[in-house]
Amino acid sequence: MFVQELVLRQRTEILNALCSSGSAEHLEQVLDILLSQGELTWEDYQNIQVSGRALHCNARKLLDLVYTKGEDTCGLFFAAFKRVLPDAKGVGTSSSGCSSTVEEKEEHHSTCTETLLTQRPSLVEKLQGCIDGALEDLVTSGHFTSADCCEVQLPIHTPCQQARRLLDHVRSKGESAAKVVLQFIQHKQEPVSPLNQEKLTPPKEVLKYQKKLSSSISAQSCFLSTYGGTSHMSLDDIYTDGQLELAHNCVDVHGPLGLEDIVGAVGTENKEADTVLVSGEAGGGKSTLLQRLHLLWARGAALQDFLLLFPFSCRRLNSEQRELSLQELLFQHCCWPDRQQEEIFQFILDHPHLILFTFDGLDELKQSFSDEHRLCCPTQRAPVHILLFNLIQGSLMKGVRKVVTSRPEAVGPLFKKHLCKEVLLKGFSPSGIDCFVRKHHSDAHVAAKVLESLRTNTALLGLCHSPVLCWIVSQCHKELLGCGEGSLQTITDVYLMILQHFFQHKSSLKNITGLCWLQQHLQTVLHLGKLAFDGIGATCYIFSGTDLETCGVTEKDICMGFLMQSKDISTHAKGYEFLHLTMQCFFAALYIVLSDNTDRSTIPKLFETQKMKEAGQSSRCFIACLPSTDQQQRPSGEETTAAEMPNWQITATFVSGLLSQRHRNLWLHCCPSAVMEKRVRQVVKCLSKGMQKHFKSIPQSVEGEKKSMHAMPGFVWLIKCIYEMQEDRVAKDAMSKLEVDHLKLTYCNIGPVECTALAYVLQHLRNPVGLQLDNNSVGDVGVEQLLPCMHICNSLYLRNNNITDEGIRKLLAKTIQCENFKKIALFNNNLTDACTQHFSRLLTIKQNFVSLRLGNNNLTEKGAKQLAEGLKCNHSLQYLGLWGNKIGDVGAEALATALENSKTLVWLSLVDNGVGSAGACALSNIIKNCTSLEELWLTENHITRSGVERLIQAMQHNTHVKSVWLRNNDLSLEEVEEMKQRESRLTF
Repeated sequence: MFVQELVLRQRTEILNALCSSGSAEHLEQVLDILLSQGELTWEDYQNIQVSGRALHCNARKLLDLVYTKGEDTCGLFFAAFKRVLPDAKGVGTSSSGCSSTVEEKEEHHSTCTETLLTQRPSLVEKLQGCIDGALEDLVTSGHFTSADCCEVQLPIHTPCQQARRLLDHVRSKGESAAKVVLQFIQHKQEPVSPLNQEKLTPPKEVLKYQKKLSSSISAQSCFLSTYGGTSHMSLDDIYTDGQLELAHNCVDVHGPLGLEDIVGAVGTENKEADTVLVSGEAGGGKSTLLQRLHLLWARGAALQDFLLLFPFSCRRLNSEQRELSLQELLFQHCCWPDRQQEEIFQFILDHPHLILFTFDGLDELKQSFSDEHRLCCPTQRAPVHILLFNLIQGSLMKGVRKVVTSRPEAVGPLFKKHLCKEVLLKGFSPSGIDCFVRKHHSDAHVAAKVLESLRTNTALLGLCHSPVLCWIVSQCHKELLGCGEGSLQTITDVYLMILQHFFQHKSSLKNITGLCWLQQHLQTVLHLGKLAFDGIGATCYIFSGTDLETCGVTEKDICMGFLMQSKDISTHAKGYEFLHLTMQCFFAALYIVLSDNTDRSTIPKLFETQKMKEAGQSSRCFIACLPSTDQQQRPSGEETTAAEMPNWQITATFVSGLLSQRHRNLWLHCCPSAVMEKRVRQVVKCLSKGMQKHFKSIPQSVEGEKKSMHAMPGFVWLIKCIYEMQEDRVAKDAMSKLEVDHLKLTYCNIGPVECTALAYVLQHLRNPVGLQLDNNSVGDVGVEQLLPCMHICNSLYLRNNNITDEGIRKLLAKTIQCENFKKIALFNNNLTDACTQHFSRLLTIKQNFVSLRLGNNNLTEKGAKQLAEGLKCNHSLQYLGLWGNKIGDVGAEALATALENSKTLVWLSLVDNGVGSAGACALSNIIKNCTSLEELWLTENHITRSGVERLIQAMQHNTHVKSVWLRNNDLSLEEVEEMKQRESRLTF
């Protein structure tokens, strides 16, 4: 009764695995399989799947039934469970238990209704993309009524649930209905697009509306709408592709993602969801990317699977105070049909897979995402954010594809469970910076000068990976070329440059020189600063005339160019917004630094935003430091939104930079020195306290293990603030109390800008540290920015960071000179054989280097031979990992010759390298002669019996070897069993 007992013993784990996602899909898939195997009768199925009963109750009913049916049914249940949830932990049978497997039954049955049961899992999968076509055939044949169709296509059902509901209805209609469905599935062709799939000719009014919608979107999208909004830059002339990556690695993706891949099937994680998230940092190009998609659709150049596209700005939706129905939201905020509005809206409801919604800037919405208020009726009125949240989670208009943009910190697990995939937008690549600058300047000579200036200032080049900063640098090329090499180091430097640029180009005071330019425009800075500061506190990014008047903003202030006009489509009222969100944060920081109207607690509260975020506090404790008139403008009881915290953090970063010693001369005639010094002390104290909080979170090290710190969300932000201040004493003080052996910063959105800040601060560490930066966006420029702190690094982990041979050349040229540097891991980058000459030199020179891991790159036998030259001269290497390359037998032989007499090698991995028996025979010499070797990994190769024989012979001469891994080579099951009997240290 072993398997039957497991159903009882593992009941809690099974229920958790089936129900924890909140979706019934896993349970229903298991039921499909058990039905198809005949382990459940139709009556059993109906008793389990009771409509309206809680998911966990249905799951318990299944477990009770399975247990009572006995040992065989329990075994098949576990097999079905593992097929549906292969990664579920703590659930399943051991090797001594049942070995049941699930196989689709052959079609030897006599009736079509039987086929609906025995082939149910595959039929559900085949039907979910073509429910409409199947229903059309059933209606045409007289088996289904319109009421039947409505019952199948209820909006609350997922496509899989609709497919099951259809099969259940068909089964009740009898043999002829079942035959119609099976014939439809058999004869249906793979669709080229949803339009072709249905052979659909939209009604004339829908086509007219599509033409009007396309024209409207094209007009809105043809000029850059963000920071270029005042200069009418053509999107065609300036648009430059950013770097797009899937948030989760996908084996089917080769090469960079394109724009259409965002809405395509590639990288889909959750097939039941319809929402794609494009996440990226502020200024990373998210809005411009959507604008480009809109323009290409409007021109018929992309996304032609979608008949209608509805673009929304969350920033503008904030100003919508009315409750709207879905129809009113679409038509009033996007494009109003000239006639037959009801018919067009009904077409949208009937064909959701032909519709695309885009929502730009979810992080700017006043309300944080919630799934508490469910809405599935498209005609019911509700607040706009409720409509939006129900569209995203699929309660409303299931089947419509949605693309949402946001900063990563503004979306949490609750939101992400409704995503089909997440795409990361990581700014410009080095070639993208080059392309953008050349597009921005029609004069090729000027463009070349700007690019040359960037190449001589790598800190500034790192900043230009952000499109908005690249635009500022290009816009201010005259100031850039005249300011001297290396003078621009921080984000604050760049924004001060654009501030000066706008004032000097828009002002009638053309002859202002030196540091007086700010004093001349102080009132404008304070007026715009107050507007920006109040706006962030109220999650307001579009300002009315009344808002401007309240803050004292004059027509002269507007003419300076930092604000651009923004028309509210729903009310047609004229409003204003800052050129970019980061520009609003910059002016808010100027207000905090220069105004005498802010409370003395403003700066401390500003730097407590991360603490408030982690504690889930409301923003009232921050708003309390505003003047009383500003507090009155904020609705009572309103909570901090997902947008506010990141915006205050950007503002705090600017405050740190503005209070740097390098910029204090600017404020001499704008603010009393005593006040400025006090604010400087406040910032320094806040940064010190913030760092101490992180250090206190470091757990005590376990005896025999290294003391490690995994960075919390605010750590990188504090590091950037310290860098913006550009004061060594602050950095030294911050690092003086950090005592760890290993600093882990994986999945922290580390790009070149963050690398610059990290290097500036970490170089002041007292003791060597291991630095782990896996799964970020470091790139070649980021690698170069890390060089100043390499002397304090004893190990560097840079897995999956888009690093090329050029970045490695610069890195190794530096680390060869660093006595502490002993380990490097570079899995999954873009390295080729060209980098191996640099590693060979490092191995030759550094006789204390112990670990080199270059897995999953593009190394061939040529690179292996080059590495071997360095290995011959090295007497310290202990770990060498080259898995997932293409070194083949020739490369393996070269490495074997270099390593066969090593006295230090402990671990060697050549997994998945195309190594055959010739390579294995050569590697056997390492086993035979290298007495330090403990593990050799040769999994996923092409080794045959003859190669394994040589490995066994070598192992007989070396008892120190613990294991040789040989899974998935060219061996029969009989050969594997025989080899395991002969040598227990072989692992297959």
